[in-house]
Amino acid sequence: MIDARRLRTLRAVADHRTVTAAAAALYLTPSAVSQQLAALEQETGHALLARDGRGVRLTAAGEILLGHADAVLAQLERAEADLAAYATGAHGQVTVASFATGIALVLAPAIGSLAESAPGVRLKVLDAEGDASLPMVLDGQADLAVAVEYRGAPRADAQRLARFPLYAEPFEAVLPLDHRLAGRPGPVAMADLAAEPWIGPYPGNPCHDVVLLACEHAGFTPRLVHSSDNFSAVVALASAGAGVALVPRSALLGVDLSRVAVRAVDSDLATRKVFAAVRGGAERHPLIRPVLGALEKAAAELG
Repeated sequence: MIDARRLRTLRAVADHRTVTAAAAALYLTPSAVSQQLAALEQETGHALLARDGRGVRLTAAGEILLGHADAVLAQLERAEADLAAYATGAHGQVTVASFATGIALVLAPAIGSLAESAPGVRLKVLDAEGDASLPMVLDGQADLAVAVEYRGAPRADAQRLARFPLYAEPFEAVLPLDHRLAGRPGPVAMADLAAEPWIGPYPGNPCHDVVLLACEHAGFTPRLVHSSDNFSAVVALASAGAGVALVPRSALLGVDLSRVAVRAVDSDLATRKVFAAVRGGAERHPLIRPVLGALEKAAAELG
């Protein structure tokens, strides 16, 4: 009989690529992880991992087992949710990881509506920028993520995550006031920004990925001269003439825009798509369901 706890360990090693990193995510020692993997290999009768430089990779047998592991772990989440609903009480804490703008736009309003609709549900909010929130959910550090679509995100059809669209918002071009395109009518053509110096987020931030996609679709790779994950700093650099940028519309709220021109762009790819995600099966949990509902309500009210 295969131990489900060891399947979780296999999944963590597949995600993090080293025993040490998997152990940190699982709050175990590296030796405990190694022991669990050795026991799993003994249970299955197959070598599941192979050395790969300083890390490890799954063997063909390991990849086969991992696919089944995702289904098994999702089913266990559903079982726990059904038992919790039977026991019930929607009384307890839900830990939510989100990027800062998501906290402001949908998570904070959701807390307010939950106080009336589900007063027994308490939220613990963790600020998780970039692509950090989904791994936190998969590793069990958070129950729910408010995340941004990016190329490295688990697929929408992956069994290990249940995803719920919240909202989408365009990126705006932020240009110095004296830029040649600042006063031109109509949306700015992305191709017209190909030769410009760029200001943008660091790699790993999903917004960086959106900027790259929009530029690549227009036929160029942006020359990223200045990097910051703080959009107020990005706008300040643009106002000083240091370059151009694409910034999500909501990230411009409350920022001093008096010395820049903010313009729409001609790319549908320049869009931040925001969704909520939980471990597959956990969406049925009586604590999770009202939180998802409150987030969807807050997103709908954004207009």
